[in-house]
Amino acid sequence: MSGLVLKLGPRERVLINGAVIENCDRRSKLAIMTPNAHILRLRDAIHPEQVTTPVRRVCYIAQLVLSGDAEAGDARLQLLRGIEQLSQVLTDHDSRALLAQASQSVVEGQHYQALKALRSLLPREERLFAAARA
Repeated sequence: MSGLVLKLGPRERVLINGAVIENCDRRSKLAIMTPNAHILRLRDAIHPEQVTTPVRRVCYIAQLVLSGDAEAGDARLQLLRGIEQLSQVLTDHDSRALLAQASQSVVEGQHYQALKALRSLLPREERLFAAARA
């Protein structure tokens, strides 16, 4: 089986090319055979009112591409600028590696991989904000 394989839990929802699909009561797998399909797990979705930090803002832009609400070409420059701005603040080795991975993914048009790398930065960002508040 080739293509993207989604493993869904019971009642899990996923957005595929603008259609919300809900799994049944048991775990299942879906094979997505269409290349470049817009896919977003709704459990991972960031809602507009949750876009309150720099990392969340860049994640949200990638998410808009995955949901089909933004064109990849239009979002590319915003994503690369956002990643560059984050790299000026998140200077540790692990963050730099994730940002490089996200940047490369955007250049290659792999927005899911970019979002995955960017989401890995959310706990780090939260720790930085918590330390700043303390």
